[in-house]
Amino acid sequence: MPKKEDIESSIGKTTVYVIIILILLTIICYLDTRLIMPSVIVFVCITLYSVWINDKNKTEVVKHIQELTLDTNQIIKNTMINAPFPLVIIKNNDDIIWKNTQYTKQFYGTDIKKSLSETLKEIKLEYENTNTVNVDKEMIVGGKIYKLLGQCVKLKGMRKSNKKNNTELYYISLYIIDNSEYIEISTKYEEQKTCIGIITIDNYEEILQRISVEEKPQVLASIEKAIYDWTTPTGGLVIKTERETYIYVFEQKYLKYLEENKFSLLDSIKEINIPGKAQLTVSISISNEGDSDYEKYESSLTGLDIALGRGGDQAVIRNDKQYKFYGGRTQEVEKRTKVKARIISQALKELIMDAENVVIMGHKNGDIDSIGSSLGLYRLVKTLNKPAYIVNSTYGLSLQNLIQELEKDEEYKEVIIDKAEAITLTNEKTLLIIVDTHRPSFTEIPELLEKTKNTVLIDHHRKGTEFIENPLLIFHEVYASSASELVAEILQYSEDVIELKEVEVEALYAGIILDTKNFTFKTGVRTFEVAAYLRKFGVDIIKVKKWFQSDLENYNIIADVIKQTEIVREIIGISVYKENNKDAIYICAKAADELLSISTITTSFVIGNTGEAVCISGRSIGDINVQVILEKLGGGGNITTAGTQVVGKTVEEVKTELLEKIEEYFSENV
Repeated sequence: MPKKEDIESSIGKTTVYVIIILILLTIICYLDTRLIMPSVIVFVCITLYSVWINDKNKTEVVKHIQELTLDTNQIIKNTMINAPFPLVIIKNNDDIIWKNTQYTKQFYGTDIKKSLSETLKEIKLEYENTNTVNVDKEMIVGGKIYKLLGQCVKLKGMRKSNKKNNTELYYISLYIIDNSEYIEISTKYEEQKTCIGIITIDNYEEILQRISVEEKPQVLASIEKAIYDWTTPTGGLVIKTERETYIYVFEQKYLKYLEENKFSLLDSIKEINIPGKAQLTVSISISNEGDSDYEKYESSLTGLDIALGRGGDQAVIRNDKQYKFYGGRTQEVEKRTKVKARIISQALKELIMDAENVVIMGHKNGDIDSIGSSLGLYRLVKTLNKPAYIVNSTYGLSLQNLIQELEKDEEYKEVIIDKAEAITLTNEKTLLIIVDTHRPSFTEIPELLEKTKNTVLIDHHRKGTEFIENPLLIFHEVYASSASELVAEILQYSEDVIELKEVEVEALYAGIILDTKNFTFKTGVRTFEVAAYLRKFGVDIIKVKKWFQSDLENYNIIADVIKQTEIVREIIGISVYKENNKDAIYICAKAADELLSISTITTSFVIGNTGEAVCISGRSIGDINVQVILEKLGGGGNITTAGTQVVGKTVEEVKTELLEKIEEYFSENV
């Protein structure tokens, strides 16, 4: 049988031939008029023949299409009836109007109607709300998982019975594919993926220095036994790569088991008896992200860096592009070596000398620690004869007295700059020094980080998942009491003689006082050594103490906040400062400090509203890690002092969320 395309092509050619013949006959008649009549007769005959042959071809085409349609319909019908998977057509009133043989066989004796009815409700809801015509759903029947693929097809008209309520009629055609085996294989594949872990003893060197030679083998054996006992249930491979570091390889299906057991190795390591009342702690980092084992190892190394940057004694999991933290209930371990401070001091000097100018920036709503450390670095830069500026445009009550002191000195009038000046002065040759924060979003002017790649980071807060990328130099020590302590160490070990001004010395000393709560929290040997170094410059302790005094009005406000304190879990005090006040951060911090002076309270949270955000100040004597709690709300800090600011929520909403995070903390750590 001729093809449709061939027939249509033949009809087109016939028309062309007739036109050509007409032109030729016209020319002949023009040359010889006697041939006009014969030419007309010939042309009429040719035209009649062409019409007849075209009609005949068209009839064959119609016949061919009809036969083809009948054949196609029969094929489709047979395919639907004998399809290897169930097929069903349903009206929108849940009536099954047609089902194939496979549907009847596969679901004979099963309660598919209930599952199908629930799935149809979802399909109809989506169709009626969004006019979604394509169906892609999952359904569980008899313990098996089925994938539903199909379409919703709207009928052209409405039946009389449905005109009253204006209900649309449509068909839902569904192919029901058994997806159980695929899901089982896929799940098995995911479970058998490799996870790479790194386990390191946080204070290995310090512990070995405290114990005798005879005790070392027993302690080391206890450490290894605890590690191998913890890893054995997972069937994983543990390889000791260094004296204090182990590589741990296991299948991903055991990751949930480790999480459910809350990384019990953290506790079992601390139970090892060490002479001299020292306590062992361990950090664990696990990652399953990466196409190769090497990439997972690199990811795990990054996680370990974060764990150590948060003070150690915790587990970090990198999973689904997110970090999860467990543990972190132990105070940071002070590193007694001063070599790093000397190296940092020398390296910082070289970077300053290579820079065109230096811009020093702390965190938003700067406090005495961020300004004090900035002033110390400013004096270092000026000693090296380089232009230096301090970025600070937000002042709170805690800085009011210090700022008044700075305003008395002509030198600082051009030194402390605002955002517009900072952006103008910063270029590719500028050295940007960030103090008292490691989070880009918490810096005074985050845009400066994009203006130059020459950055230096000096911070003491526990490391979070947000971190300034690729700084040239990092002095990030969580054992330190404050950024002022770290800066004072840099000045102390500088090769050049640094002559600090009186206000600079007092600001550095005040920064330490602020973060240690008068040398009560996070004070190590080096904290007192730095304090002694600053005392040599003649710190006026009485003047510094006056900087922290509250006036009567603010003292009464703080007292009112404390009166409203609610006790949670018998040891946690939570209060709310209800007024919208730009100085709410300062008031909340002071109130949180004061709450710890109450004998029954070991942890405090005070919530306030600055007008732009809801702030929370968290304090602890060390039993509860306030940083872990507040970082769940986007904040940070350290185990005893932390804070956060939440935008777009009310004080009550933030309080409710805080209570939820406190319960999460206890569920994860108890």
